Amino acid sequence: MLSMAKKKLEADTKDAARDTALLHSMLLQRRFEERTAEAYALGKIGGFCHLYIGQEAVSTGTLSMLRPDDYVITTYRDHGQAIARGMTPRAVMAELFGRQDGCVRGKGGSMHMFDANTNFLGGHGIVGGHVPLATGVGFAIKYRGGDQCIVCFMGESVVNTGAFHEALNMAALWKLPCVFIIENNRYGMGTSLERASAIHDIYERGAAYNMARQQCDGQDVFAVRAAVGEAVERARKEQHPTLLEIRTYRFMGHSMSDAVSGTYRTKAELEEYMKRDPITLLRQRMEANGTLTEEHLRAMDAEIKAVVQDAWDFADASPELPLEALYEDVYADTTT
Repeated sequence: MLSMAKKKLEADTKDAARDTALLHSMLLQRRFEERTAEAYALGKIGGFCHLYIGQEAVSTGTLSMLRPDDYVITTYRDHGQAIARGMTPRAVMAELFGRQDGCVRGKGGSMHMFDANTNFLGGHGIVGGHVPLATGVGFAIKYRGGDQCIVCFMGESVVNTGAFHEALNMAALWKLPCVFIIENNRYGMGTSLERASAIHDIYERGAAYNMARQQCDGQDVFAVRAAVGEAVERARKEQHPTLLEIRTYRFMGHSMSDAVSGTYRTKAELEEYMKRDPITLLRQRMEANGTLTEEHLRAMDAEIKAVVQDAWDFADASPELPLEALYEDVYADTTT
């Protein structure tokens, strides 16, 4: 009996540690993006900027199921995913500020976060343009005889592009270890899914390629973990691709050009979706399980805010690139 009790205690402790880590990741992304919006309004960030607020369970749930040697490729809404993958808030904020200490020396900005150390392959600004790249990474993994997988995030508007269909066809034909994730937040810029897609359950697009496919709740981090876990296992053991439609919702506008909701959705709709804030849902679950107290949450939030403030200060102090840097990083050095 003592042995069983000890095992249960160990399992409970492990679950509590896991849940705390998930909550920390999601809250860090939220606080980071809130300060990103502030920095953009102050003119410290230029160009395009797309926030991830409301979708944190997708990045956290997905990336918590990967190994360090797996690969990740994504769209221009990439700040939260970069942080969830392990990139430092300092490196991400400095990149947003266009500074030398950014993850790509300030040359990529908001839409092009890259980090070779975490196998984070970007940050791509062309809608759907990165999906064939993911298939290529899957081919490279198989060619080398590895058991990694490549996770490819995309928005739901990507499913109407030719690159999406060609890439999925090849991934299925060649049996590649790709996990294609559609983050369906219902709007491609300001166009609703209903106005853009002939079918509502867009994960069924995978049927055309005899591809394993599934839909899950993107506001529930554990639903995301379960669906992604199955897909990752399929990629590793069978080297078969999967198409996941993860239904989520962005609480901000498409970009900072329509920072809240624009004119394409109602205040009532936004308020209804915000009732299922992924951070709130996880917090409530942990409180019900007795693994989170209000005091613990306040302490975590204070620590995270300090980390984000440190990232801001670091980015602000980081130097801008000299003018001659325009001619650097243009060509690859193939002599070594």
